[in-house]
Amino acid sequence: MLERLFVRTIEADRQLEKDGSYLAALPVIKNLMKIGSLRLVKPVTIFAGENGTGKSTLLEAIAVCMGFNAEGGSRNFCFSTRSTESRLHEYLRIAKEAYPRDGFFLRAESFYNVASNIEDLDQGSYEILGAYGGESLHHQSHGESFMSLVLNRFRGNGLYILDEPEAALSPSRQLALIAELHRLVESDSQLIIATHSPLIMAYPGADIYVLSDEGITLTKYKDTEHYQLTKRFLDNPERILNILFDKKDYQKGGQDEA
Repeated sequence: MLERLFVRTIEADRQLEKDGSYLAALPVIKNLMKIGSLRLVKPVTIFAGENGTGKSTLLEAIAVCMGFNAEGGSRNFCFSTRSTESRLHEYLRIAKEAYPRDGFFLRAESFYNVASNIEDLDQGSYEILGAYGGESLHHQSHGESFMSLVLNRFRGNGLYILDEPEAALSPSRQLALIAELHRLVESDSQLIIATHSPLIMAYPGADIYVLSDEGITLTKYKDTEHYQLTKRFLDNPERILNILFDKKDYQKGGQDEA
């Protein structure tokens, strides 16, 4: 088990406010400056919260600060399809206790670009495709290519930053991913994950920070909205659907169809 974390504390420089950057208005940045710094103490840290709270922006900035390409990949990737990353990394301060041997920044929204760059490098006689399973990531489904990357490229003793990895994965593949996360933790790795998935959040012992307008709150798994809402739905899907559709309209629609 990893004793010294590759990312120990995360802090936002108050110069961000003085420069008048729009980033200072993001809930996660306002709250990060409010608490001073966020200290990570577990091998697996999960950021959860509603859309727009800044999870992906924060993860991207952490990744860039740690030497990764903004669009994803390992620290050896330097391509840029389109420069859309924020400047938050210029204001973020990361305290480290150790340096990883391996690492990867996986973000669902730009994974296609990473897969394309891997193929371009391989055709240029770099012969790197073997490290990703030996088969083109483009010749596999989105979910298969995600899992091929994790299974073959994530070697351990590394820092792995994952932005919504569940985006391409079925529930069974999400469970398979949890098993791989455990393999990596057992291999002295640190994982920082942004996710909406109540399955991935269930990783034993992970610290879950819920990002909101009000703060950055360390939250027990079963106290997260993701868990509670999913459980309420699965316990009684008809009731939830009736509420969503409005019971009268829902019943009327069923009668019309009959």
